[in-house]
Amino acid sequence: MEKLHYLEARQSIVEMGHQLTAKNLVAGSWGNISVRVGEGLYAITPSGRGYNHQQPQDIVIIDQNCMRVEGELTPSSESRLHTAIYAACPQAQAIIHTHSIYASALAAMHKAVPAIIEDLVMLIGGSVACAEYAMPGTEQLAVNAVQALQRRRAVLLANHGAVCWGKNLEDALMVAEILEKSAKIAIICQSCGGAVELSGEDVAVMHDFYEQHYSKRQLGEEK
Repeated sequence: MEKLHYLEARQSIVEMGHQLTAKNLVAGSWGNISVRVGEGLYAITPSGRGYNHQQPQDIVIIDQNCMRVEGELTPSSESRLHTAIYAACPQAQAIIHTHSIYASALAAMHKAVPAIIEDLVMLIGGSVACAEYAMPGTEQLAVNAVQALQRRRAVLLANHGAVCWGKNLEDALMVAEILEKSAKIAIICQSCGGAVELSGEDVAVMHDFYEQHYSKRQLGEEK
């Protein structure tokens, strides 16, 4: 049964890779994808293998210490980033690390994605901070990302890209898409004099409504 679960996770990651490239959220082999497959176990994309060429057997199973449990290829160099977020966010079941253009542009400026769009605050919980810079693949990058998450579902990585988590891969993809759209709107607004951010009270109300009701309606769990 466990092996079947691994196969399903691996297949879903391969399919998600195709979606990410089609949506221009990643290019080549940059970025990475993972899914929680058990207690302290994660399926993650391999290092340096382009999304268009990945096969389910290429997806690596690692443990919380980033040690390879199953698979022949080297796991993503950002495995530490993924395992740190899973440890800090028990609700996270899937993580997508993107190099999308507008989120990366704000990350290059070390600027947050402000709370200016309703779907951003509903889904992600407010503004998305930019973590302090650290070299890719390092433990410090993972530490900085977790510190900057601030109970949000996404964080920008300075001069790098963005990381988003969800309750499943499709949920994580929606976070990544809303984040990219919001980053684009923020940059447009900055070029036209700036945007007006939503109040903290309004953000809290909308995010709570999403968590308590709207997200359940999206899943068909509430009418």
